[in-house]
Amino acid sequence: MVIDRRPAVLVYRLLAVVLIATGTIRLGGLFSGAPVGRTFLFFTGQSNVLCLAWMLFMLIATIRDLALHGAHGVTAPSPRLGAAVMMTITVTMLIYVVLLAPESFRQTGGGYRPFGLTDDLVHIVTPILVIGDWLLFNPKGRLRAHDPLLWTIPPYAYLVFAYSWVALGGDFGEGRAYPYPFMDVDLHGVGGVALWIIALSVALVMVGYLYLALDRHLGRRPEEGDRHLGAAS
Repeated sequence: MVIDRRPAVLVYRLLAVVLIATGTIRLGGLFSGAPVGRTFLFFTGQSNVLCLAWMLFMLIATIRDLALHGAHGVTAPSPRLGAAVMMTITVTMLIYVVLLAPESFRQTGGGYRPFGLTDDLVHIVTPILVIGDWLLFNPKGRLRAHDPLLWTIPPYAYLVFAYSWVALGGDFGEGRAYPYPFMDVDLHGVGGVALWIIALSVALVMVGYLYLALDRHLGRRPEEGDRHLGAAS
């Protein structure tokens, strides 16, 4: 069931914009006097900027619809694009929770420890807010069978960007030649990195099809209810 009360949607999206902006600002140290531009070379930074832009767009659309069409109704200009943004930030969350955070706990050196406030905002809070927006406010049954394959474009585009950056002599700060350990060709070799990418691709496409199955299940529920009502009458 989609919540179609725009005042409630407006409050949710306003809160989402504030929290996502807070995480993005903290991640880049934008108000610290010593901003860290390299932060936005990582998929985490880029995906959070994407989510901030998307949620700001949705907030503006909600304000417009509230003024033009009143408090009752759905504001979801593009459920398919919203699902693509949701999957992009889901990649950020899953890579962090399943790979990066456990690896950080295993490392004995260095002062970094995961699950601080900023990490939680950009890796967990932002994904939950974007997934929640899609679940609560977007009509279901609009996704297509090939959409989970299209959702691999942002991660693959990031791979092209990151390796191009490396090839041009760029680095990712703090002595890191590669942004994420599974992309480290020096450590794993080309074949090892290729196996990592294939395994992650399969896993993420499977998650995408879980989203698709959920979309179709939720999209059928009103129709089934209508049929039962029709039969009863």
